Amino acid sequence: MSARASAGAISAGAANGAMSAAPADAAPLSVALLTYSTKPRGGVVHTVELAEALHDLGVSVCIYALNKDQGGFYRAPRCPSVLVPAAPPASGIDAVVRQRIAEFEEGLRRLGARHDVWHSQDCISANALAALRAEGRVPHFLRTVHHLDDYDSPYLRACQDRSVREADACLVVSEAWRKALRAEHGVDAAIVPNGVSLLRYTPTPDERDAALRARLNATGSPLYVTVGGVEPRKNSIGLLKAFLSVRRRLPGAQLVIAGGETLFDYAPYQREFEAVAREGGVWPAPPGASPPPLVLAGVLPDALIPPLYRLADAFVFPSVREGFGLVLLEAMASGAPVVSSAQPPFTEFLSNGQNALLVDPSRTDDLAGAMEAILDEGVRRRLRAAAIETAAGYTWARSARIASDVYREFLGSRQK
Repeated sequence: MSARASAGAISAGAANGAMSAAPADAAPLSVALLTYSTKPRGGVVHTVELAEALHDLGVSVCIYALNKDQGGFYRAPRCPSVLVPAAPPASGIDAVVRQRIAEFEEGLRRLGARHDVWHSQDCISANALAALRAEGRVPHFLRTVHHLDDYDSPYLRACQDRSVREADACLVVSEAWRKALRAEHGVDAAIVPNGVSLLRYTPTPDERDAALRARLNATGSPLYVTVGGVEPRKNSIGLLKAFLSVRRRLPGAQLVIAGGETLFDYAPYQREFEAVAREGGVWPAPPGASPPPLVLAGVLPDALIPPLYRLADAFVFPSVREGFGLVLLEAMASGAPVVSSAQPPFTEFLSNGQNALLVDPSRTDDLAGAMEAILDEGVRRRLRAAAIETAAGYTWARSARIASDVYREFLGSRQK
């Protein structure tokens, strides 16, 4: 059964994130959550956090992840997990994706595990599950669509379309993508939103903050931080140009860009970014410059992400395509004032001037203006308080309760 055919299988209430209490005598659920990586990309973090929250609800959950560098998860999950072996990648993105799908298929065939619900968080594991369903090895699978990409490759477009079309039901993390799936694919999707751990992400500083500041030489003033690496949909060049504009008026400004783990090769875009940075005189760091104006921190250990947010005078995230914007919740819970894009899905939980400053991400001058405006102490104080309150409304426990209801409703629809 395709996602299109099963569009009515999930009620309007579930599709809009409504929660209902599970019956007291409901049988325990066994759920497999699949993700293509062990590194801290948004979809992988969603998988781990949702799995742990489901585990805390009493759901029997296991994470299956491709172990591409044999290093394991960015942090050890508090629930069962299985690392599926993955070899060094082939050459060319189409070949890499074919290889990863085949590795997931073979790994799951070998394991022969049984679960009530098979839930894919990405295109690669969804294509693997479609093949295993055709072999009768899994009864069905659900697919969370975090976002859809505009691939140049016909093969990648087909893989992405198949992962949506062949799923027995689709889920999304935001209303924006629920509407997009309905418009583009005729699929009604349930919303299982992102959340944030209010224990891990807190505005209260600790000893890690000073250590991280020293490690990154992050002593600039003002200090701008973003997470996600350098890639087109993060609008990294737009952010860099806005930062260069700010530095003309605030020469002590510093920009720290963390993250960057990705399946795709963004080398041409990164070369363009480096050319803009070189022309702007911020990369490589000018001789004797301390601190360096631009810090490309790469993928940091998970324990250092909360202090990274706390170091920021502002967290700047002018992305042009996201499923939700998980890092925004993390930054807000950590007390960082936020500048972001005035577009969905961000506008589902951010309001300009209330808990963030929102701008058209294509307008460099507007972005630079917001990066300066957010330094005003009165603006910072107001946004910070509202942002912490907003983040407190998005917990992984809430997401897990919604997911559990969606699973039970889906299984109930299959038995009718």
